[in-house]
Amino acid sequence: MLRHSARALVVDPAGRVLLFRSVLPDGVSLWFTPGGGVQAGESVLSALRRELAEETGLALDADPPLVWQQRVVEPDHIAGYDGVVNDYFLVRTDAFVPVGTLTAEQLLAEDLHDHRWWSVPEIAAYNGDALFGPRDLARLLSELLRSGPPDEPLSIGI
Repeated sequence: MLRHSARALVVDPAGRVLLFRSVLPDGVSLWFTPGGGVQAGESVLSALRRELAEETGLALDADPPLVWQQRVVEPDHIAGYDGVVNDYFLVRTDAFVPVGTLTAEQLLAEDLHDHRWWSVPEIAAYNGDALFGPRDLARLLSELLRSGPPDEPLSIGI
């Protein structure tokens, strides 16, 4: 069984993307986009709206374009799942301080430890211990911001 997630590339007018930091079970930090799992009976866009409200407080006025799809299939990728499908939507907005409906304690319980706005050059130049999800985020985001949303979602790697 695959887990399906809706993820948002929340980008401000300066081209910065909002990322959250999590700590993986092996202790590695990961910077990744807001979003999360699609619940039973929920559409991907409904899940995106719910997750953005919970994690950032951002409300969507329109349906954002689906720009990337990531499919990772491997046994026991996530507890109870043999992989994940992440749909990435481009959400353009003014910069804001994320304050969602979840409390700080609830965010920590979901393993969301920190957030910050990153520019593409900052991501590309980063040489710390943390990883980015997707790993090739700087190149992918740079291309997306230069060319705009593709006609069909781009299939991306881990």
